[in-house]
Amino acid sequence: MAERPRPGGALAAYRALLGAQARSQAAYRASFVVDVLGNVGSTVFDVLTVLVIFGVTRELGGFTLRETMVIVGLATAAFATADLLVGNIERLPRYVRTGLFDAVLVRPLGTLPQLLLMDLPLRKVSRAVFGLAVLVVALGSAGIDWTPARVALVVVAPLAGVVFFGSVFVATATVSFWWVDSGELANAVTYGGRDFTAYPVTVYGGWFRALFAYGLGFAFVSYHPALALLGRADPLGLPAAVGWAAPAVALVAAALAAAAWRTGVRHYRSTGS
Repeated sequence: MAERPRPGGALAAYRALLGAQARSQAAYRASFVVDVLGNVGSTVFDVLTVLVIFGVTRELGGFTLRETMVIVGLATAAFATADLLVGNIERLPRYVRTGLFDAVLVRPLGTLPQLLLMDLPLRKVSRAVFGLAVLVVALGSAGIDWTPARVALVVVAPLAGVVFFGSVFVATATVSFWWVDSGELANAVTYGGRDFTAYPVTVYGGWFRALFAYGLGFAFVSYHPALALLGRADPLGLPAAVGWAAPAVALVAAALAAAAWRTGVRHYRSTGS
């Protein structure tokens, strides 16, 4: 196997991969601009769905529209950014099935960064920008009593959400090392988690809330940070300190995803093609 490059050389190689992707995707500028603008549609509809719900009710799970939009903004900004940066890892089952992952392994670069940069979907940048705009508008209209701690949280919480969703993308994609046709299962967790985090967890109940909110940790993406920002007590009775736990939960998710990835790569057997 080729010798591993020095860190500076590896960074240059990653920059070259990213630059090549940017040039190839922007080669046809009009088509690229249309794709960027059109790609925001699904995220817009997610936000509109919440607005439509509030057209027939004044509260959702005990939360007003302005409070719910803070939750929506945190969830949308985090997921859209993670989808831009890490979402193309969903292609891993095809790479494993066709043997393209073999070529990734023999290159003197990290496997995961290569896969993320091989087909970085720059057209999805519009979703990330829109998600951030929703968050900014929601925060501005929620009447938040800003303190230094809340200012720090409003910066850290979306970043923690990006790390958390990115970890979910990687962990669920890793299943394809054992089960190639695992795409539907992965989508159920990633996109199901996106939909789950866009609403107060109080609208869910029973084992479903316990599994997604706390078993998988999705409550720490938007619900608990929103409670801390709004200065609201948790209707479910958890202490206020939980609202500040998003970074710790994200780090745990990242560590678990990294461990799963390393295990999956070691388990991988070449297709022989």
